[in-house]
Amino acid sequence: MKVYLFILSLFFCSISFAQNTISGTVTDGNGLPVSGASVSVVGESTGSITDADGKFALKTSKQPPYSVLVSNVGFTSQTVQVTSSNQKINVSLVEEETKLNEIVISASRTPERILESPVTIERMGIKDIKNTSSVSYYEGMENLKEVHFNTSSMSFKSINTRGFATIANTRFMQLTDNMDNSSPALNFPLGNLVGISELDIQSVELLPGASSALYGANAFNGILFMNSKNPFNSEGISFYYKYGQTSQKVAGNHSYTDFGIRAAKAFSPYFAAKANFTYMEGTEWAAGDARDIKGNGDSHAVNRNYDGLNIYGDEATNFVNNVGQISRDGYAESDLTDNKVNSLKADFAIHIRPWANENEIILQHKVGMGNTIYQGASRYMLKNFVMQQTRIEFKGRNYFVRGYMTKEDAGDSYDMQSTALNINRRAKSDIGWFTDYATMYLQSQIFLGVNGVQADGLARNWATNNINPTPLPLTAHGSAQLQPGTAAYRNAFNSVITDPNLATGSKFLDNSKLYHADGNYNFRDLLKFAEFQVGGSYRKYIMDSQGTIFTDFDGPIDYDEYGAYGQVQKKFLDDRLKFTGSVRYDKSQNFDGQFSPRVSFVYSAGKDKNRNFRFSYQTGFRNPTTQDQYIGLNIGSFALIGSAPENLTRYSEVQTLSLAGQAIAGNPETVTLNGLNAYNNSYTVASVDKYKSTGNVADLEVSKLGYVKPEQVKAFEVGYKSILLKDLGLDLNAYYNIYNDFATTARVYAPYYGDVNTNQALALQAIGNNDIRKFQVYSNSNTEVTSFGFGAGFSKKVYKNFEAGINYNFAEFNYDKEKDPSFVSYFNTPKHRVKVSFGNSSLFKNFGFNLNARWNDEYLWQSSFADGTIPSVTVFDAQVNYAIPSLKSVIKVSGSNIGGNDYIQVFGAGRIGQQWLVSWTINP
Repeated sequence: MKVYLFILSLFFCSISFAQNTISGTVTDGNGLPVSGASVSVVGESTGSITDADGKFALKTSKQPPYSVLVSNVGFTSQTVQVTSSNQKINVSLVEEETKLNEIVISASRTPERILESPVTIERMGIKDIKNTSSVSYYEGMENLKEVHFNTSSMSFKSINTRGFATIANTRFMQLTDNMDNSSPALNFPLGNLVGISELDIQSVELLPGASSALYGANAFNGILFMNSKNPFNSEGISFYYKYGQTSQKVAGNHSYTDFGIRAAKAFSPYFAAKANFTYMEGTEWAAGDARDIKGNGDSHAVNRNYDGLNIYGDEATNFVNNVGQISRDGYAESDLTDNKVNSLKADFAIHIRPWANENEIILQHKVGMGNTIYQGASRYMLKNFVMQQTRIEFKGRNYFVRGYMTKEDAGDSYDMQSTALNINRRAKSDIGWFTDYATMYLQSQIFLGVNGVQADGLARNWATNNINPTPLPLTAHGSAQLQPGTAAYRNAFNSVITDPNLATGSKFLDNSKLYHADGNYNFRDLLKFAEFQVGGSYRKYIMDSQGTIFTDFDGPIDYDEYGAYGQVQKKFLDDRLKFTGSVRYDKSQNFDGQFSPRVSFVYSAGKDKNRNFRFSYQTGFRNPTTQDQYIGLNIGSFALIGSAPENLTRYSEVQTLSLAGQAIAGNPETVTLNGLNAYNNSYTVASVDKYKSTGNVADLEVSKLGYVKPEQVKAFEVGYKSILLKDLGLDLNAYYNIYNDFATTARVYAPYYGDVNTNQALALQAIGNNDIRKFQVYSNSNTEVTSFGFGAGFSKKVYKNFEAGINYNFAEFNYDKEKDPSFVSYFNTPKHRVKVSFGNSSLFKNFGFNLNARWNDEYLWQSSFADGTIPSVTVFDAQVNYAIPSLKSVIKVSGSNIGGNDYIQVFGAGRIGQQWLVSWTINP
């Protein structure tokens, strides 16, 4: 009986121990709740996470006194003494003195201090996101080291790290909740058009260098991770509303609105759900640059072959005997778009924890739609586009398996250049226009005795407007050019943008899809001598443009890619030296397989291991994109041809011969060209242009381009991260990249008749008669390309809570011009960049501010649309915020490009003006 009572008493004691509960609230310096903070009993595995209100409840069998550790990224950890059972504690976390102790995952696919990362990495946590002085956290990434933006539109910004990037940055990968949000058809990230709401964003991690060893083919020059909040850890209803004004010299002043809402609930330890909705609308940064693309006279009055940068339709050009090259009149971009931009994003997710532990099942669907402008080979109005992503994922402490689908619908999108060309053709065909021009030019000189300048004016007026001020007996080959604002123009415009035949219309049809699956397993709980993990992925592209982008006119085109990798990580020398080695194999259906190894060493010196030296070597590769292989797009002034062997004959177009050419070729009126003409029977554009001016046949260069294949990079990197004097953060890095088989594009002229290799005399006649067709082809350079750069970043608490930071980046590239004189790098990166920040999130109670400034020198912009110089610019952004804890709210006033002039980041895109905003955020 005594034994029974003793056992019973132990049982009740264990129950009382299990019922020992600690609860409390965690807040920040402004008294606002800190969600997702970790609360654990020191010396035990027992722990809890704070909810959206900063509250937690922690059960433990340990009896007082004992210690509880409270920690969260961006804050200094605090230890609290518990002296009584069921004690309630309130903790106010202090912002961390330096960000170098933050935990990152992406660098090695495993949690590690950012100090110990084997490669350069940048991070934005919740604190940084809240304090950004930019319009949104995504724009705020422009203040990170190594990041340079290419802005095509107010809502379409492309991240550029380490150069070689246009708007279509196919060398950079962007993951939102581990889903690649690149366009399935175009293979480059779409900014934040289908991203994460700032209410739901948990963290941002960016690796600016090659990452193919872990993440595959497209992580070539960098990779970005945007991670959202988990509804188990972050519950509640949040809301923000932003209202303000944009100001631009071309477009004037316009209102800007942006709002969002997030709802999340953990219904039980087993089930949670969340939903997000955001909507933004404003007026686009209007593009109104009338400069000639080739830098000649900026109007038809002084340049008969004028091609305005943001004037479209004047790409229609022809050679008129005794006059020279002549172009048609065009339309301004403001005639072809209303410049209204909007973006709607929504996502829904269900999270299931079947055993109420770390194992989790996630079902998620994301959708983004709206209007924006994209600049590629032309200017494209993406109107009513829709992009959707659906994901299912199983994950636990040591594994994940996921699959997702990305689907896009171009909606009512259209090409502005094709729109203008075909509106002109609705009034008068190109042949009719040039015939009218030539007839008036000749007759006005013969019968009126005018000089060439006067004859040109009369001829253009007659061809464009059917105005004949003379008694000459002329008959127009069509009506006058349609005038914007008239019913006839509107009817023609609406007809053209709904016509998917680019010979007569400008509408894009695109319902392409991407299917992706990947998985990973970490053996850290099974193998103790080192951390070893393996993984793999599979991807299928399905191109479905119905022949408007790709040569898929007879049905969708698809192809597969797959890969597998392994990584081992081991610490030596009292955990001061960390070795990481990994290798990945990838295979695309159309190309040979590629191995991507990586090795890195990190040595942690100093008493607290806070002085870290790193070295890494890795290789990366990039498979040719869907465009590189299968595009077949006639945009008027030239055509884009992918080099997949079957694509060369699938693409064809009909061109009209000149009268002289008809006689030479046996009197046919037209000739049919295909991709074989572009790759196998062509001259380089530069050499043809030179030959036309010199007449020297030796200046002609036969194009000898191979079919596009994967490009490779060997990347060397060294770095140093440290915490000095307790609060001085120092981050240094340098890199050197060697690129082989560098993928690029080239412009060539294919003659309508003759052979550049065996019948050059006939090909020369084709050039003389302007019976040549310009193509843009995709290939690889035969020269080795190198890039190198270095960066230095400093951050410090300069006085109390004032924090200052400055960083500098240098970037440059080199190649052998003699070996490949026609090489175009598309480097598009300033050589020198400086960024400065200064702020205080707790200047006084509930009040904070942040200032950012960035400068870059001028640089050359190259793209298939136009080349030009981007001037040097200095940009100032600022924000002040005031917290209202009783309302769980923050009021923020921010300004972007304060006091600055409009500036450009993309030659041909709209200039970026000023933007002022007032925002109200409720985040309980």
